[in-house]
Amino acid sequence: MTELGPVAWPAPIRTERLVLREPEARDRAAFIELLASSEVHTYLGGPRPRDELEREMPGVPERWPGSFVVDLDGAMIGHILLRRATEHRRPAAAGKADLGYLFLPRVWGFGYAAEACAAALDWFDGVLPGEPVVLTTQTANVGSMRLAAKLGFTEVERFRAWDAEQWLGLRSPATPSA
Repeated sequence: MTELGPVAWPAPIRTERLVLREPEARDRAAFIELLASSEVHTYLGGPRPRDELEREMPGVPERWPGSFVVDLDGAMIGHILLRRATEHRRPAAAGKADLGYLFLPRVWGFGYAAEACAAALDWFDGVLPGEPVVLTTQTANVGSMRLAAKLGFTEVERFRAWDAEQWLGLRSPATPSA
């Protein structure tokens, strides 16, 4: 996966309840919590060891347009990634923008992921109009499957990888207004 290309970092994106912004030094502990969480990584191959993350995580998490901290009331609750799927294992996804997201378990079930992902996709449609977006998740991840449908992704294919059935969805590009 690589960056999206020549797009500028947006001003913070505000939704009804959230702010999508660049990662900052104050987010380091939340990033470690996300990456070390066995709940978050149930369908992502398992968590990384916390001590390893403490050693390797930079003081300021990596920044690039398409990498959004999801902020609720001044604290990071999740992370959204929009990156180019240059070496995706499925030909239908190669070269397309790929949406990924992680949210802390304590905020699951409140609609924050849908709200934040919709805002990130709106931003994407504005900076790269006409481009489709893909999303891959395990079919066993019912919450992620529901979110994909809510965001307008439709099934392209199912395939087996990482010892589980995977689902690849495509969100057709937004039609520009005339």
